[in-house]
Amino acid sequence: MNTSTESGLGAKPGTARYLHEAQETMPREQLAALQLERLRATVRNAYDNVPLHRSRLDAIGMKPDDIRSLDDVQRLPFTMKSDLRDHYPFGMFARPRSSLTRLHASSGTTGKPTVVGYTRRDIDHWADLMARSYWSGGARPGDVIHNAYGYGLFTGGLGAHYGAERLGGVVVPMSGGSTERQVSLIVDFQARVLCSTPSYALAIAEVAEQQGVDLSRDSALKIGMFGAEPWSDAMRREIEARLGIRAVDIYGLSEIMGPGVACECEHHAGLHGWEDHFLFEVIDPDSGRPVSEGESGELVITTLTKEALPMLRYRTRDITKVTTDRCDCGRTHLRILRVTGRNDDMLIIRGVNVYPSQVEAVLVGLTNIAPHYQLVVERKGKLDHVTIETEVQPGVEPAAYDDIARQVAHQIKTMLGITTDVIVKRPGEIPRSQGKAVRVRDLRPKGA
Repeated sequence: MNTSTESGLGAKPGTARYLHEAQETMPREQLAALQLERLRATVRNAYDNVPLHRSRLDAIGMKPDDIRSLDDVQRLPFTMKSDLRDHYPFGMFARPRSSLTRLHASSGTTGKPTVVGYTRRDIDHWADLMARSYWSGGARPGDVIHNAYGYGLFTGGLGAHYGAERLGGVVVPMSGGSTERQVSLIVDFQARVLCSTPSYALAIAEVAEQQGVDLSRDSALKIGMFGAEPWSDAMRREIEARLGIRAVDIYGLSEIMGPGVACECEHHAGLHGWEDHFLFEVIDPDSGRPVSEGESGELVITTLTKEALPMLRYRTRDITKVTTDRCDCGRTHLRILRVTGRNDDMLIIRGVNVYPSQVEAVLVGLTNIAPHYQLVVERKGKLDHVTIETEVQPGVEPAAYDDIARQVAHQIKTMLGITTDVIVKRPGEIPRSQGKAVRVRDLRPKGA
């Protein structure tokens, strides 16, 4: 096992050992035994304390004591995001409000928000797993960690904050916005780690360049912990080149915990899913049946240690695949081989399935094209049509826009097999996000 303080799990003589090493390198047989013990407790918690789970299990004649192996999880009913909305605000909780420490919620822009709650023990586990994720990505005690995730009801900001403190980092609780000030504080406070969405990291890089600041040269940044939205390897390369850092993918969702459900290590060979706290499955999104290891499908997660909000087979809608092959870092927990998109983000254009991240992978890195875009979806006749709005790099003359649009359309057709209109805009005309980027503007009639 690597013993460098910059990578791997160990530490040099005279330095503190990493506290989670035993859990992360646990033999898979021992890990499975721990998962089974915790799965039984989770199903019991859900059955005894959440009416929805109890009624669904009763409907199929299943009791908590019927869980005898990990395969029995496949007998449990799925849980959906709509369940949280249908039982808004507290109907999915397994603990009374008097036992809770914190509430978080989604924005609720398309209906009732999803509300999640945490006991003190839940918060402690969350902080531990975020600290574990930081270490996995290369952060160390004493690092200045610039947190540009949004604070508030969104789980990103406080999740990253508590984990950084648990690691022993020095937290700069910046939140989103005030990008010019973000740049100056990153430089002045000598932050080594940047936490944000990948799209906002590019916005920070862009503003820094406009100010004449080269963050790869003028700052102490070495690592970026990026999540909360799908992003491509092309986006990773763009971020790393412009910020001079190693970009690390971190995964989470509020219904399961928040950020820190899984994270990459220095090998960038997939995100280690923390299996001592979560049970992962990949299913065919249409049939609901499990797929073989290494096959693409929808990620399903069952919580194993959550007290306030136990989740049984939660359908994340995230499309990915997993492997249990041992990573070179020595961790034994399975790896999620990058989330490529979401079921509910998928567009069907003239019979071709396309995810926004696939379009991003084509656009990012094209000559004269900036890494900012939006997909405008409209209904033309009986078919859906996509217009790609993209932006040129500074200094490109307007006379070249038409040629660039034709080149982009040709590349999209060649790589993805779809025909699109392309509108090329001036630098800065695509809206920048301080949190999750809005990649799709759906102008189709409701219910279409």
